[in-house]
Amino acid sequence: MAKDSRLVYSTETGRIRTGPAGKEATVAGDGVVRVRREKKGRGGKTVTTISGIHASAAELTSLCKQLKRLCGVGGAVKDFVIEIQGDHRERVVTFLEQRGHAVLRAGG
Repeated sequence: MAKDSRLVYSTETGRIRTGPAGKEATVAGDGVVRVRREKKGRGGKTVTTISGIHASAAELTSLCKQLKRLCGVGGAVKDFVIEIQGDHRERVVTFLEQRGHAVLRAGG
């Protein structure tokens, strides 16, 4: 392999991590979880986005799964932002407040 080449994926071992060993990436924030409804760039479809949760990618995926089950819809985690299909701000805000997060309804 060339000296300037960078291996990203191998069929034998899967994704090759380049960051520090044993440390997951997290997002630093101001401690406030923002829940907003967005339509822009989604073909007119509404999604509820949750950002500002200080957690690892695995913890965000677990939280996303719980929120999808609570709302009965699909969703995903993209760039440390949880996206839930549809307008479910009230349910999400209530759920996160019960878990001890400082929640702010942002946007329209």
